[in-house]
Amino acid sequence: MALCGRYAAAKDPAALAAEFDALDATGEQAPEPDYNVAPTKNVVTVVQRHPRAADGTVDKSTTERTLRVMKWGLVPNWAKDASGAARMINARSESAAEKPAFKKSLAERRCIIPADGWYEWRRDKTSKQPFYTTPQDGGSLAMAGLWTTWRDQADPAAPLLITCAVLTTDAVGPLADIHDRMPLILGRDSWSAWLDPDSTDVSALLAPPPWDLVDALEIRPVSTAVNSVRNNGPHLLDRDEPAQELDAPDLFGAEARR
Repeated sequence: MALCGRYAAAKDPAALAAEFDALDATGEQAPEPDYNVAPTKNVVTVVQRHPRAADGTVDKSTTERTLRVMKWGLVPNWAKDASGAARMINARSESAAEKPAFKKSLAERRCIIPADGWYEWRRDKTSKQPFYTTPQDGGSLAMAGLWTTWRDQADPAAPLLITCAVLTTDAVGPLADIHDRMPLILGRDSWSAWLDPDSTDVSALLAPPPWDLVDALEIRPVSTAVNSVRNNGPHLLDRDEPAQELDAPDLFGAEARR
């Protein structure tokens, strides 16, 4: 498996809207419950923007927080085509401000990508054991994300493509004993600052998450059925103890290095 970015997102938009204090703008685009979200799939995100009037005028006096559907795998607006999306699912928080693919989005277009939990595979010399990391209280993870828009210049009539990427950071607490990287997850007290469309400097929010967020996570071994993107369903989340002890898992996969 070239990339190890997978997560579960089974909550319906109404539940997510209530949890993130947002309006549901997913409409008919809302994806079905997905227990095996893979790169290039459509996913639900949370954004906060200044609303526009019918004539296109931006109302800078207020903001609206909404649920939006985006494609997982960021396509920079300067890309010649959208073929590289599957390689741009992650961005390193330490270097995103310097990378051409991510720096404008980090300054102007940040989002939250809700997840029930994420998968990663622990490898030894002969096998790979999948693990699922999820909040113990059943709430959603608020993964820090970046988003942007892209239009096919060869086909002006083609619809605008909206894509996103998950930020990753150094692992914290017990996760550091498993791997040195993890998704950048945000506590509720950071959501407004992260989503603020008028803030261009969020460097203070790019630090690894506090210990209390990590302490509230459960890491459980699950069945190798999740290895195939063709498999889906709540059974993928069930605990499935490995037959033998393996080496530590590689949490949340390879980051894009552009």
